[in-house]
Amino acid sequence: MKIFSREELNEYSLSLTFDDISLVPREVSRIKSRTEANTQARFLGRQLALPVTSSPMDTVTGIEMAKVLDELGCLGILNRFDSSLDKILSGGEEAKGVHAVSIGINTPDQIVEKLASLGMIICIDTANANNTKVLEKCEEIKNKYDVKVIVGNIANGSTLEDLENAGADAVRIGIGGGSVCTTSIQTGIGIGQVSSILDVYFAKKEKGLKIELIADGGIKNPGDIAKALALGADVVMLGRMLAGTFEAPGEIIKYNDQLWKKYRGSASFGVKMKNEFIEGEETMIPYKGHVVNVINAISDGLRSAMSYMNSFTLEELKSKNSFAVLSNSSFLERLPKK
Repeated sequence: MKIFSREELNEYSLSLTFDDISLVPREVSRIKSRTEANTQARFLGRQLALPVTSSPMDTVTGIEMAKVLDELGCLGILNRFDSSLDKILSGGEEAKGVHAVSIGINTPDQIVEKLASLGMIICIDTANANNTKVLEKCEEIKNKYDVKVIVGNIANGSTLEDLENAGADAVRIGIGGGSVCTTSIQTGIGIGQVSSILDVYFAKKEKGLKIELIADGGIKNPGDIAKALALGADVVMLGRMLAGTFEAPGEIIKYNDQLWKKYRGSASFGVKMKNEFIEGEETMIPYKGHVVNVINAISDGLRSAMSYMNSFTLEELKSKNSFAVLSNSSFLERLPKK
């Protein structure tokens, strides 16, 4: 079996996603227990206990989710249509524990100014960062205010230097990989998440850029998070994994003697509420209880991966650089059987 480096995976003839690859331990681990692994990460000047951010989707991140994720050492990005945004803008107690808010390219400057005065990270929430209006909005914000700005999304690194030159501090990587996103089906745009992350990672490395990388989309479990970080992402952005929890916006619904919550894409009809081009679906997912349980499971899985890979820190994990490409049968073999 061939062991692939990141460089070799980046040159692979096919587009790859998380289910196509596996981390390969090649050393005797020094780690006696996964509790010794340190999952701390620096992101946009903040110290995170776990390199996790939440997607600014209306069924994922409201004010309660943002606050609890902050308590857990993660970063919640408040949905720009959330009803609590007015309370945030008032600068009172409600603003405490919320460090990042999403905006659109048409968000009024007085709102951006208020968010900047509160020290918020600003996420320009669009489907396509390779757009003149996105670059102009980013440049305008950075010229006026001392804030960190996230842009997105991109599928490869060809325009990464343009984004950094416009002032972007971080970029969301991934087009069409979200579980309720239909962009790739509707437009034919997008490649596998592994190939997207690698392409952007090497563009950053080759050009000596400082922009930070967010793996956004296609992440289904803690193992995918470990893979994304090992490939070069600084943090991961989660939607479906955090949706359906108590802290996610929306009511708990009982149907067929089971509890559910809604989950929908940012470009779904339920969000747009008008009959224009739709690039997202709406579904129901089982209720998961409190989000702390999800975060703890992610932390445990990531620490276990680090112990297998002889990595006390995330920087050590990124230095291992050994991956396998899986056949479909090889992937299926590893799934639990019922």
